[in-house]
Amino acid sequence: MKKIILLAALVVFGITNSKAQTTTKKIKATATKIAKVNGAGMVFEKETIDYGTIPHNADGKREFVFTNNGNKPLIITNAVGSCGCTVPTYPKEPIAPGAKAVINVKYATDRVGAFTKTVTITSNAEGQPSKTLTIKGTVLPDDAKKS
Repeated sequence: MKKIILLAALVVFGITNSKAQTTTKKIKATATKIAKVNGAGMVFEKETIDYGTIPHNADGKREFVFTNNGNKPLIITNAVGSCGCTVPTYPKEPIAPGAKAVINVKYATDRVGAFTKTVTITSNAEGQPSKTLTIKGTVLPDDAKKS
């Protein structure tokens, strides 16, 4: 009987110990995913947004989410679309180290056809004062919806 209890205790201890190590490894992998920089930093979740195929006059609003991976506040001074059909908006206040923020982009979906446009972000990010983001997709004509 003592051997069975001892064996059961060892099995439970072994499973608990192996689960704890797996969780620690996952945390370390997630923590090392975003490299830290000295100064302000900017790391985007996605640098390209694909609208896919969308109907004429559909909602053209999308957002680029980013994190300040630096140790100083990130200040975005400008965001410019490559043409008048692409209008970005950006946070005017400084983004604290480790904080997430969003750059919104609105594409004018009244223009039919394929598109690839860029948004250029200017900031105090260390090593990359200018960052280019891309949006792309295809706007279908009105008669394509009826088919």
